Amino acid sequence: MDETSDGAWTYEMAPHDASSALTGIVGANLRRLRTKRGLSLERLAKASSVSRAMLSQIELGQSTPTINVLWKISRALGVPFSTLISDQSLGGTALIPAARAKVLTSHDGSFSSRALFPFDVPRTVEFYELRLAPLATEHADPHPPGTIENLVVTSGTLEMIVGAERHLLATGDAILFEADVPHQYRNPTKLTVIMYLVMTYVEKTG
Repeated sequence: MDETSDGAWTYEMAPHDASSALTGIVGANLRRLRTKRGLSLERLAKASSVSRAMLSQIELGQSTPTINVLWKISRALGVPFSTLISDQSLGGTALIPAARAKVLTSHDGSFSSRALFPFDVPRTVEFYELRLAPLATEHADPHPPGTIENLVVTSGTLEMIVGAERHLLATGDAILFEADVPHQYRNPTKLTVIMYLVMTYVEKTG
């Protein structure tokens, strides 16, 4: 990705009104993991297809990345998604009030993901609330081999595209699939889709 392109920067950054609560946590975790692996910003940029300048902005806590950008980074580092968003200073019982939710969004704000698990340590199973705006589509890159997504639609209608397969899910329908292939969440209606996702990894790393 051309780090000098304004379009590329726009795509990598979340909307200005997106939750910024995770910005500092993500930056610190990214810097720690990159340093631990002996990777320069340039090498990580090539491995993740995220611009070097954007990686630097994230580490400095100056930019909030989109969901897709964080997936690209976690895949390049070989760690579960939660490793980048975990606040390792927390422990014990953790209450996650809706009013203080840490929400990640797509670049245009049409897709959002709220983590419903404590940010104490990275884990092999993650639980998310997802929202997809009317007539919107979210494209997801392949996750690490062995990653399983188990999703249930609680409101609305969802078209789930997994590789070459297409599945139409109504309210109450669930789907489980291997997520190591490109997949899409598509909302074919004029109503917001609300769904819950359990993401399971082969093993915890990081």
